[in-house]
Amino acid sequence: MQSFDDKLNSILLNVEKPARYVGGEWNTPDMTKKRDGDMCFCFPEVYEIGMSNLGVAILYDIINKEPNYVAERCYAPWPDMAEAMRKEGLPLFSLETRKPLKDFTVVGFSVGFELLYTNVLYMFDLAGIPARAKDRDDSYPIMIAGGPCSVNPAPFAEFFDVILCGEGEIADLEILKIVTEGRRNGLSKIKILEKIKSVQGSYVPALYKKGEKVVKAVIPDFENAPYPIHPLVPNIEAVHDRATVELYRGCASGCRFCQAGFWYRPIRERSAERCSNLAKEMVESAGFDEISLCSLSTSDYTGLEELENNLVAFCKEKNVNLSLPSLRISSFKPEMAENAKKNSLTFAPEAGTQRLRDVINKNVSEEEIEKIAVAFEAGYESIKLYFMMGLPMETYEDLDGIVEICKKLKWMYYQKRHKRGLNISVSCAVFIPKPCTPFQWEAQISLDEMHDRQMYLRSKLREVKGVSFSYHGAETSVLEGALARGDEKLSYVIERAYELGAKFDCWSEHFKWDVWQKAFSDCGLDMLSYTGAIDEEKELPWDFIDSGVSKKYLLNQKHLAYKGITTKNCREGCNGCGANKLGRCTIC
Repeated sequence: MQSFDDKLNSILLNVEKPARYVGGEWNTPDMTKKRDGDMCFCFPEVYEIGMSNLGVAILYDIINKEPNYVAERCYAPWPDMAEAMRKEGLPLFSLETRKPLKDFTVVGFSVGFELLYTNVLYMFDLAGIPARAKDRDDSYPIMIAGGPCSVNPAPFAEFFDVILCGEGEIADLEILKIVTEGRRNGLSKIKILEKIKSVQGSYVPALYKKGEKVVKAVIPDFENAPYPIHPLVPNIEAVHDRATVELYRGCASGCRFCQAGFWYRPIRERSAERCSNLAKEMVESAGFDEISLCSLSTSDYTGLEELENNLVAFCKEKNVNLSLPSLRISSFKPEMAENAKKNSLTFAPEAGTQRLRDVINKNVSEEEIEKIAVAFEAGYESIKLYFMMGLPMETYEDLDGIVEICKKLKWMYYQKRHKRGLNISVSCAVFIPKPCTPFQWEAQISLDEMHDRQMYLRSKLREVKGVSFSYHGAETSVLEGALARGDEKLSYVIERAYELGAKFDCWSEHFKWDVWQKAFSDCGLDMLSYTGAIDEEKELPWDFIDSGVSKKYLLNQKHLAYKGITTKNCREGCNGCGANKLGRCTIC
């Protein structure tokens, strides 16, 4: 009989990118230490994407620093690997010790995007773990989920024992310790879940009683929160292969479509000194050639100038690039372009006209858009612009405005550099009404209208030389919209879609629109019933989660949108969203 390792090694010779499955990365923690309990962090995407996930890296680091606890990792195998594993009878396993998932104390999934739901079931299936919590007895690990999709866990709650709503730095380790102790003392699964229910942020579907509130988990001391200064170095190039420093959580802008900006409140910043030290330690430890300053709006960070000054000399000495993603036009300064020399800068005006930017509370004026010209003075010859289409109250004049912005930038470049040649990349996503936003009650435009607007904008931008245009798939946007605001009935749709062959739905070559349509039909549900407007008085599937931001505040913001009235940036004074009750906002 061939051993597990022998079978796996023979498989690796015949699959695409075998380095995805071997582990052993530089900075891998000690896996030989005594383990009272262990946890496998699963990311339902391929290795290159999963290795770029900061949330998993933070939690992995926290648990492995504990004396008697171990964290390992698992990513979704590409279909060729999954086929080979099934043929050889190999269950899904961890990278560090090749331990089957079903043998861990706790298995945790980071669910960051609605189109990953079928990949969760794909990994359950490969691991030999029943999809629904009710079908798993005490012999299986406690299965937990977290990540951004926990804002509305209803569509996938039946698959997990626990959904952790909010931030996991404290809760994940606490849950692992509860399960470990419970198993040691012979407690049943249900008794263990009763103890977990007391952990802030823990939603236990089997024990939930209508009317209860699950209060989002929040890290109060963000300045000193644990951070992985010895990150794993990927075996193959990851999507974001760099030292990432999280400057702050939350966002002061209050864009009415943005889920992350509200969900991650209260706003908590790290000091420039702490961020600088983290960046330097990660570069020294892992040899990265780029530092990325990460947040929802990097140029809004209070200590940005000080941080840049702290890092400029270091970056020059180490030949390391300093990256400034997620720049906000209104707070962009010339020295940012000078200090972060790159091929291109990225901005997100989101809408083409001032009227629509006021509707969505994107406090960016036409005059501020002209500030982008300072990047041309610094030598930049490429600009990336992010927009949305299908926003509430959008007209075709707003799409024309996107074209006009591109023309204006081309002209400004010519004025500054006295030559033509500015390259502009325009990316346009379809608006998706998301929970925990002022637009959570809004309708999504129809599939046909998505196609019409995309083709209209593409034809208009073709008239402007040096502009490339990309846009999100209309079909995937409709599906994402339905899943984002879905209820518990959608668990059956997700299950049926997987049975019909849906997986890797984020990948265009694997996305099967007809499969999802059939899955909804087979379950007797109408996909479009989840993408239409929602009555303001209706109870929402996620209302039981206390995100800190009050529903009253969100509703008021929706009403202001229809009047075209903006709300000031939180840095100019507290707007009273309510998030401060979960922790002190460090900018108020």
